[in-house]
Amino acid sequence: MSKYLPLKQYFLDAFDVSNQTALVNIVGEALHKEAEDGELYAESTQTESIFWEHGKVESVSYTDSEGFGLRKVVNYETGYVHSSELSRSALHTVVGDLRNMQGKHGVYKREKRVRKMQEKYPAISPLFVGLAERTALLTAIDAYARAQDERIVQVDIVLTGVAENVLIVRPDGRVVHDVRPLVRLNVEVRMKDGERTVGGRSGMGGREDYSRLFQPAVWGKLVLDAVTEARLLLIAENCPAGQMFVVLGPGWTAILLHEAIGHTLEGDFNRMALSPFADKMGKIVAHPEITVVDDGTIKGRRGSLNYDDEGTPTQRTVLIENGRVESYLHDRMSARHFGVSPTGNGRRESFEFQPYPRMTNTFMQNGTSDPAEIITATKRGIYAEKFRGGQVDIATGNFVFNATILFPIEDGVVLVDRPLRQATLTGKGYDVLTHVDMVGTDSALDPGIGTCGKNGQSVPVGVGQPTIRLAPGAVVVGGAA
Repeated sequence: MSKYLPLKQYFLDAFDVSNQTALVNIVGEALHKEAEDGELYAESTQTESIFWEHGKVESVSYTDSEGFGLRKVVNYETGYVHSSELSRSALHTVVGDLRNMQGKHGVYKREKRVRKMQEKYPAISPLFVGLAERTALLTAIDAYARAQDERIVQVDIVLTGVAENVLIVRPDGRVVHDVRPLVRLNVEVRMKDGERTVGGRSGMGGREDYSRLFQPAVWGKLVLDAVTEARLLLIAENCPAGQMFVVLGPGWTAILLHEAIGHTLEGDFNRMALSPFADKMGKIVAHPEITVVDDGTIKGRRGSLNYDDEGTPTQRTVLIENGRVESYLHDRMSARHFGVSPTGNGRRESFEFQPYPRMTNTFMQNGTSDPAEIITATKRGIYAEKFRGGQVDIATGNFVFNATILFPIEDGVVLVDRPLRQATLTGKGYDVLTHVDMVGTDSALDPGIGTCGKNGQSVPVGVGQPTIRLAPGAVVVGGAA
């Protein structure tokens, strides 16, 4: 595999067209008579993963998929046909399948030329590192992990690289080509003490090649984080239950923000009035220090994109500013409904799916409280450092999260020698931000391992936030103590 991916000529050759204008004409003729919107989305993706278990390479996988989809939008109804064959004949077959969709006449307006922008990641494939080099890396990680604690009985490692080559053709004449690298390294250690066995996990990644992941200081920190988590879980006590002050640490705990708030601000849920925020535009829904941003332009981040999957440049969108709802996340359809511009959040898992409004990198900005001050101001509560997942019901706003590492707070001190386990946090998304009473100055992004699910599709995302305190009533802590 070449270090650099093929450019859009690959797709032009596959569709047997002489230039991109010919491809634009085919798409335009297929959609212009009835459609209000639509696009051709073509993709060629190579994914490799190496799995390490029981002190050796357990398996290696490599997938090479390609295909395209053609979408036609009429009166907010969508027709979508896709094919796993990149060819001129498959394109004509898909065009024919869409002709049965009826609707009113639509006219495409030629959009303004998109200004040249700074690339958010290099047009590079991570898949140029040989199997021997990757095996040597995993061997070193395994040895280093086992050297940290004699109680470690197993080390599991997964190293994954993705090279995605995308071409988007719009019937208004715009053609977008994007090369999207993505890597991820996950480490899990299993630790046993007596009859009790626990697992500690850590991971990182982003839109880059493997270079950073091969640095000993980088993967070494991942190992130490996983080992630390396992040690804590070995001595952890059951978490108490009830309503109490909950302090969320910076970074990865923003998965709560992502699930409870981010999804409810996606344009399609609000267009269909399914979200509790459907009637909250311009209204106060949070503490005045809370500003929430979705930004797909942060260089190298897992959720970043040069263009979304409709061909719209990504951007920085302020969703909540000083506690007030300022915007939803829009694809082209929801933007047209609300009479605003798309925010570059139309995303899809692959060519087999149509796009929906989705988050990119969603985070809360800094407040004014020193993180240490937030702790000392809390007489009694819990400090949550890490979550392992969560979900939200959009219609009701109800959410639930599983907390991995927690500590009790007593008299303004986090008791780090008394970790807690087996805790869930439940509440209502539209209500939780009104119970935030302190916002820290230490906003941080997650390490680059987030994946978001919606409508059966998964896409890479990022989250982040500063230390924040939730007053009693924001969430119910479910524990076994």
